[in-house]
Amino acid sequence: MGAQTRVYKRRIKSVTATKKITRAMEMIAASRIIKAQRRVAASEPYAKELTNAVRAVATGSNVKHALTTEVERPTRAAVLLIVSDRGLAGGYNSNAIKAADRLTNRLIGEGKEVVNYIVGTRGVTYYRFRERAIKESWSGFTDNPTYADAKAVAAPLIEAITADTGAENGVDELHIVYTEFVSMMTQTPVGDRMLPLSLKSTAEEAAGVIEENIKRGPEVRPLFDFEPSAEQVLDALLPRYVESRVYNALLQAAASKHAATRRAMKSATDNAEDLIKSLTRLANAARQADITQEISEIVGGASALADASAGSDR
Repeated sequence: MGAQTRVYKRRIKSVTATKKITRAMEMIAASRIIKAQRRVAASEPYAKELTNAVRAVATGSNVKHALTTEVERPTRAAVLLIVSDRGLAGGYNSNAIKAADRLTNRLIGEGKEVVNYIVGTRGVTYYRFRERAIKESWSGFTDNPTYADAKAVAAPLIEAITADTGAENGVDELHIVYTEFVSMMTQTPVGDRMLPLSLKSTAEEAAGVIEENIKRGPEVRPLFDFEPSAEQVLDALLPRYVESRVYNALLQAAASKHAATRRAMKSATDNAEDLIKSLTRLANAARQADITQEISEIVGGASALADASAGSDR
């Protein structure tokens, strides 16, 4: 076997081993997506109804609260970025980080100081490499987050948004950047303002409800009575609202990460298969060239022997 053929054989063996690894990672990610999808679907009704409850209190009372009242001149905004602890997920992490950068630049352009909170080792590494300040960070649970993890992340955010205006650790707004799971093939980075709730969107939804009620015909609309008071109801809803939003975002990000990993590993496996086919053709060509050369050498040697024998007979 020629040297070139041995090189191709070694490369084929190496690529085949890599293909087995990427195939296994693809199958693992595919199995995790289903579970992550179910958890996202299970968390959405609670988060949706809790948001509706908060908006009901906001529209049914005129109390000023961190949940619903915007600061007249906001100066500080907290941004929670959710990425993963590991890579091998295509552009999943970089797309979320870019969305956070766009949001940060917009907030800075509005004259606000940005306070960074990061979930995921990849985000922490990115920010530290660029020497950006990080208020708090978390890692180790991005692939399979629990509600306890969401509570741990939400705790400092709640403390910051409820602090007095002008306090050292206080913020006027709370934003979150994560990757929304749309489908197995589509995951979209989004940046939402969690607090305060947008009064504009609340009014638009209320108008939509009124329009829907008009279409349905006359009906009695509910009147809200808050016990013991609207402010205390909002105080009770605030931590649950933030925790549910963070938990849903963590689940969305986990499902998106698994989908991105599956897609990236499938692409890597397909590329490995194509490379193995290409290397196999090259190895066969090199082997054929070696065989042809050996045959030529044998024929040449036989001809030389025949000529030598003919010369000796004379």
